[in-house]
Amino acid sequence: MLDFEVQRCTRRCEKTGRELRPGEPFYSFLIFEDARVVRYDYSSEGWDEPPENAVGWWKSQMPDPNARKLHWAPNDVMLHYFEQLEGKKDKQDVRYVLALLMLRRRIVKLEDAKADDEGNEKLLLIYCQRKETEYQVAVIEPGQQRIDEIQEELARLLFASAA
Repeated sequence: MLDFEVQRCTRRCEKTGRELRPGEPFYSFLIFEDARVVRYDYSSEGWDEPPENAVGWWKSQMPDPNARKLHWAPNDVMLHYFEQLEGKKDKQDVRYVLALLMLRRRIVKLEDAKADDEGNEKLLLIYCQRKETEYQVAVIEPGQQRIDEIQEELARLLFASAA
């Protein structure tokens, strides 16, 4: 398993050099450069697609410094929702994205990734120390439209604004 630090958003578009405005959607990707992982941020107009050798990429929204802060739901709530999604065939892509989110937040730990004959990951094995439970998660990468729908669904369910 790889463990590395991800640098914070640069708040500037790598392609245009323009500062990203509050509320503006932007894209980021991670790529290996020498022995380190480097993050690049792009405005919507500067974004084409991630390079083939990207470690990962995502779409986000530049926070408004005057907006109320959003907070994640408690870890137990995320785990409970994740467990509820287990048998729902039409929500396996949501479950995969939620597993990645929980990995990033260190709620669960990646134990193994199983691949098919071509080397494509098909299944993640993750472990939750709090529940002493191992989970199998199908690797189902959603298309761009579905990514937006999943982001909206998880934000609606797992974020709350602070008073």
